[in-house]
Amino acid sequence: MPTTDSRDLGLLALRLGVGATLVAHGTQKLFGWFGGHGLAGTAGFFESIGFTPGRANALLAGAGEAGGGSLLALGLATPAAGAAVAGTMAVAASMHKDNGFFAQDGGLEYPAVLALTAGAIALSGPGRLSLDAAFGHRANRHWMRAVGLASVPVAVALVTRRRRTALAVIAAGTSPTSSTETTSSELPLETNPTG
Repeated sequence: MPTTDSRDLGLLALRLGVGATLVAHGTQKLFGWFGGHGLAGTAGFFESIGFTPGRANALLAGAGEAGGGSLLALGLATPAAGAAVAGTMAVAASMHKDNGFFAQDGGLEYPAVLALTAGAIALSGPGRLSLDAAFGHRANRHWMRAVGLASVPVAVALVTRRRRTALAVIAAGTSPTSSTETTSSELPLETNPTG
C-alpha cells in the first residue's frame, strides 16, 4: 500500500481550504448564510446584470460553488468538481474583467485564482487522502479529467454569450425575460453577491 507523502498532505490542505471557501460563497447565494442575500436576492442581482433568468442562474452558480466546493474538499468526483468550480468561477471572473485584475479594485483576481486552482486540482487529482482514492478512483479517471476540463471553455462561452445578449436587450429598454423574480431595485447595486 502506498504511503502518504507531503504532496498528499498539500493537496488535502488545498482542497479543504478552497472547498470550504467555495461552500461558504455558494451557501451565501443559495441560503443567505454568512451574510449572503439568499436565492431571491442573488437572483435579483443576477437578473440586473444580464444573467437571465436570474433564479436559474443564481441556483446554478450557488450549486457550482457549494456542490463543487464540497466535492473538492472531499476529493470525490474530482474531475467533475474541478470543472464545475472552474466554469462557475470563470464566468464570475468575466463579470469583473472591466475592473482590471486586482481584487481591491473589483477586478477578476479572486474568481480567476479559484477557477485556476480548481482546474489544477482536477488535472493533478485529489491525492491519496481523498474519497476518490478510497473508492478506487472510479469517479476520477484520466478521460474524465479531459472531458471535464474541455467542457469548461465551451460552457463559459455559452453563458457569457447569453449574458451579452441579455444585456443588449436590457440596454434596448426591453425585458429579456418575463420573470416575476426579485427586481434589482430590491438589492442595492453596490452589493455584489457573486463573491
